[in-house]
Amino acid sequence: MDYIPNTDEDRKEMLKKIGIPNHLSLFNDIQGRLFLKKPLNVQGFVSELELRNHVTELSKKNKIISTNFLGAGAYYHYIPSTVDHTLRRNEFYTAYTPYQPEVSQGMLQAIYEFQTVVANLTGMDVANASMYDGSTALAEAMLMCVAAKSEEKQAERQANSIASFTPEILVSSTVHPEYREVLRTYATAKGITLKEIDFISSENDPSNPELKNHSGTTNLELLKKAFTQDTVGVLIQTPNFFGCIEDIKQIAELTHQNNALLAVSVVEITSLGLLKSPGSLGADIVAGEGQGFGIPVSFGGPYLGILACKEAFIRRIPGRIVGLTTDNRGQRGFVLTLQAREQHIRREKATSNICTNQALCMLAALVHIITLGKSGIQQLGELNLNKANYAYQKLKELDNFSGVFNSPVYNEFVIKCRGNAGDVLAELLKNNIIGGLELGRFYPNKTELENSLIICVTEMMPKSEIDRLVKIMEEM
Repeated sequence: MDYIPNTDEDRKEMLKKIGIPNHLSLFNDIQGRLFLKKPLNVQGFVSELELRNHVTELSKKNKIISTNFLGAGAYYHYIPSTVDHTLRRNEFYTAYTPYQPEVSQGMLQAIYEFQTVVANLTGMDVANASMYDGSTALAEAMLMCVAAKSEEKQAERQANSIASFTPEILVSSTVHPEYREVLRTYATAKGITLKEIDFISSENDPSNPELKNHSGTTNLELLKKAFTQDTVGVLIQTPNFFGCIEDIKQIAELTHQNNALLAVSVVEITSLGLLKSPGSLGADIVAGEGQGFGIPVSFGGPYLGILACKEAFIRRIPGRIVGLTTDNRGQRGFVLTLQAREQHIRREKATSNICTNQALCMLAALVHIITLGKSGIQQLGELNLNKANYAYQKLKELDNFSGVFNSPVYNEFVIKCRGNAGDVLAELLKNNIIGGLELGRFYPNKTELENSLIICVTEMMPKSEIDRLVKIMEEM
């Protein structure tokens, strides 16, 4: 590679410095079966123009499908042109943390405004600059619950002459399955007991008649029974993985009655433009995925983690926090604040080892939100709600399909197929429609979810495409 400046002599010097004979020694820890058995089939060298033309030709093999009913954590929303225009400005085009406030006032102000917007949307007192994504944000919320309550719980156990204490977290099975996998990884490493609470089934009538009309949401009767002296937190997602809206107010009351904290995960961030904020319903911590604002689906990343909390937990929250101050001339300035919590100061005793900022994704979300404004975000939520419920009602009326749950939904819902769900998706794909996600693989022991699809309808789907989906499924 002629454009890489290292000469043979440079490479020899570097290898000698680190004490290895050749560059292949750098790969000694990688198992041999993972290495290529033969060279890549690359036919010599080509110019940049020829390479571009070759890749363009390869891209023609892709099937472009704009009618997309996939959701389940990655949402297909319209992104205003203001987002890309702002991101491409040189002063913003970085994801790195602006540690030098005197030369980074623009980015610091953007982060400060993002924190303000997130705090307002979630109903919390404080928000950090950003996290990796929604799953790690929820995992950090879990660790905040443990850190905030463990000392108090340990003292209670000792007062009752009970020596051992293992922090326990209750998590609803309606939380995104992949988020729960991340939670298990964190919990195992930290010695946290993770207990899953089942959802209200559509097949079995619960003992409490009031819960009969809330299938697809967390079973509050099971939640009540699950609390122990070691429970430090409860993790809930709303709208949940099935698209159903959880009763956050009642869950918050139950949680606080048992001296624990409630962390709410909002995976579909646009829902906050329409639904009551988790903070107003009693949540202590809100974790979320910000991809719905300003960030394309992009095969799963990069995304934007959101984390906000009540003021009482401000020193427990990980990540960067930008504050507003005045300098010695009385001028307004933005600075990184409360840095004593962070790893570049406290090292292994920091609140978290998450250190890379998602500032570029944060800026995309901020510009999108500001472009829409308060009324625009509300209208966006109404569009999603109305279109999804229109599609849901139409599909439930078909002979070979039925609704699985009866709880209110935002822009996703679960449909049961009388036939094979995979065959339904394949038939839709023949008609240039991505028809949703098959649920069975996430809940293999739930017969009601066999051959079921979770379908998402956002503002991107015109009524004509929804009607086309219904017509094709009607003919199956």
